[in-house]
Amino acid sequence: MRDIIFINPLDKTHVSEMLELQAPPLNLMYLGASLEKASFSVKILDDNLKRWGYEQITKLVEKLNPFIIGVTATTATIKNSLEYIKSIKRILPDVLTIIGGPHPTFLPIDTLKALKELDVVVIGEGEETFTELAEKYEKKGEKGLEEVKGIAYRDQSKIRVNEPRPLIRDLDSLPFPARHLVPFKEYETTKNDQAHIITSRGCIYSCEYCSSSLIMGKKFRARSPENVVDEIEELYDKYKIGEIGFIDDAFVLNKRRAHRIAEEIKERSLDIRWSTSSRVNTINKQLLSNLKSAGLQSIYYGVESGSQRVLDLMNKKITLKQSEDAVKIAKDLEIEVMASFMFGYPGETPAEMDKTIDFSIKLDPDYAQYSILTPFPGTPIYYKLEKRGLIEKDWEKYTVLEPVIKYEKLGLSREIVKRKLLEAYFKFYRRLSYYIKHPHMIKVVLKTLLKSLT
Repeated sequence: MRDIIFINPLDKTHVSEMLELQAPPLNLMYLGASLEKASFSVKILDDNLKRWGYEQITKLVEKLNPFIIGVTATTATIKNSLEYIKSIKRILPDVLTIIGGPHPTFLPIDTLKALKELDVVVIGEGEETFTELAEKYEKKGEKGLEEVKGIAYRDQSKIRVNEPRPLIRDLDSLPFPARHLVPFKEYETTKNDQAHIITSRGCIYSCEYCSSSLIMGKKFRARSPENVVDEIEELYDKYKIGEIGFIDDAFVLNKRRAHRIAEEIKERSLDIRWSTSSRVNTINKQLLSNLKSAGLQSIYYGVESGSQRVLDLMNKKITLKQSEDAVKIAKDLEIEVMASFMFGYPGETPAEMDKTIDFSIKLDPDYAQYSILTPFPGTPIYYKLEKRGLIEKDWEKYTVLEPVIKYEKLGLSREIVKRKLLEAYFKFYRRLSYYIKHPHMIKVVLKTLLKSLT
């Protein structure tokens, strides 16, 4: 049986470059595990780690001569991702080329139209879809594609979109990510004894700027506590990982389940440290106290704005008071807090952006992350702005640090939004009181400043 090869594209976004974010591609490792379970041979080429470039990747693929190539893509990497396919198809014209990820999920037809060398788009969750696709294609060739739910594909000169695939109901049925398919210890995160896991999918909320509930569904689907801790135990025993990042959209949405995960970690005497993210309105002291007793060290809150009016525009369904309470509870328990804030929401005024800066300083989290509203395809705000002709579609600028909305037509300017972003970072991280509490951040901030100047 010939190989199926996945490619993780080089991510040139400013955030990735500045923070040197290098983590194993969890999505591709999930796909790899499902395909291996179905007896396929899989390889992952991570160009974001190796920095080989199109030519070298193409040479490697040519030697392996796979029958399927799969590439993942976000909005910021879509142009780059398509270049791999274009380069490989020149050398291997008969290989089936497939792309998946958030961007092609929401723009499958546009993505297929953008590159004639692209054959298939996988829409949404990929484990079951990609496995069935590989099986049908191996047995029936291109004729088998018409039977696969959850894809769009090129049928000679036509583009066809098959019926959607239902979401995976039993997440425990999925094998753990195939971490053996990547050079696991070469990543920045794993060098620091860290690894990421996903314990649930789906979100019941409908924030205007977020596409998560549209990709993974509005119903919260969760792995069992035992299954989650089995994966933690594998990381702990096999890979010697002692720090775990839960990267769910809504880890603590089901509080009873979160409590049970904490109890399961303690019952197995796993000496781990971990972090998670949470909405500020799903937190209470009893819950965080129990999670801390099981190793919780830091929590990420999406605060987003210091203006209640702007929060309501975002359909965030939280209050400023809930943000204050959530930060205070974590601080009282000596759990580190990272809070995120956003500028440039349509209708937001410069005065309200100033409120956000002031509110972030008032909350005084251990770390603050600021961004510019980026209307990614698939988000409700994207469709509203697109209908009014207010979006630029230079996808490489979709880095959350570049304005891509035509603010001038909204009575604002891109320069103001970008200035507020820089002002926020400057005001938050220039405080002497901050460095007295966090002396280790002096080196981090200086390093970031030097990178921005080079």
